[in-house]
Amino acid sequence: MKKVILFICLALLFGTSFILKAQTYVFDKAIALPGAGGYDYLSIDKINRRLYVSHGTAVNVIDLDTEQPVGVISGMKGVHGIAIVNKSNLGFISDGRANAVVAFDLKTLAIVKTIPVDAKGPDGIIYDPFSDRVFSFNGESNNTSVVDPNTLAQVGTIALGGGPEFAVSDGKGLIYNNLEDKNSMVVIDTKALKVLNTYPLAPCGGPTGIALDAVNNRIFTVCRQNKGMSVVDIATGKVTATVPIGAGVDAVIYDEARKLVFCSNGDGTTTIIKQESADQYNVLQTLQTQNRAKTMAFDNKTNKIYLSVQDFEKGTRTAIPNTFRVLVYKVQ
Repeated sequence: MKKVILFICLALLFGTSFILKAQTYVFDKAIALPGAGGYDYLSIDKINRRLYVSHGTAVNVIDLDTEQPVGVISGMKGVHGIAIVNKSNLGFISDGRANAVVAFDLKTLAIVKTIPVDAKGPDGIIYDPFSDRVFSFNGESNNTSVVDPNTLAQVGTIALGGGPEFAVSDGKGLIYNNLEDKNSMVVIDTKALKVLNTYPLAPCGGPTGIALDAVNNRIFTVCRQNKGMSVVDIATGKVTATVPIGAGVDAVIYDEARKLVFCSNGDGTTTIIKQESADQYNVLQTLQTQNRAKTMAFDNKTNKIYLSVQDFEKGTRTAIPNTFRVLVYKVQ
């Protein structure tokens, strides 16, 4: 009997160790990219296996299977986000300095049309499949511009009541969007083009990134002021849990298959959190990355995470030329 108990204990010990190791991340490689300027969102086209990386006045494109650069979409004034619409074979880029949304061909990477919007500072941008519309979130106008990907024209505007940050669609007619300056989250009806609810996110302060757990009806929103990830019950709008993360967070990603949440922080860390249940979470790993590597994409085929970054002169915001790259991390 003692031998049986010992065997079971060892099996549990090594089994747990294997599970934890299978969810631990290590550095894989860096992908050097050309060009100069700032950087913001990354976006993945799962169908065509491409990673889009915003970079100054251009978007760098990487083949996810070879992890090599394959193109550049250039000629813009100030790129922020990239939304993918495979149904129309188009991508949409928010050009903040041009107050426009730029449509491009997903196969050729050629710009198809520059669509002016009646707002200032388009920043985050997403596609909502339920309404078949593209939404740009305009940081200087406190609203969202709605673009039809079929006619390539603006078809609406929604006032948000605050400065929008990241947004996520549930694919069923609702978009959840963080208002960074109001410490709140709005719920948008994508058909009626109106705000249905505004939820306070206290103790969250300065919410940026947002991700959705559709199975448990939970939103993950990451917050700079209190260095926390808040878990929100979307049925009630109530914050049900807060998990400590690093400083200067920007993006958050939820891996539904492995119940992991990734929070990329500007302090040179990515906080990796294990979801034990809908409202119970534990920090699994504080992954060391690089200062200002705060935006991120996740490839659910390889489970790799990608973060863009460049080097800066010490103690300044002056970028060092020819240092822009994407850092790649893989499961150990």
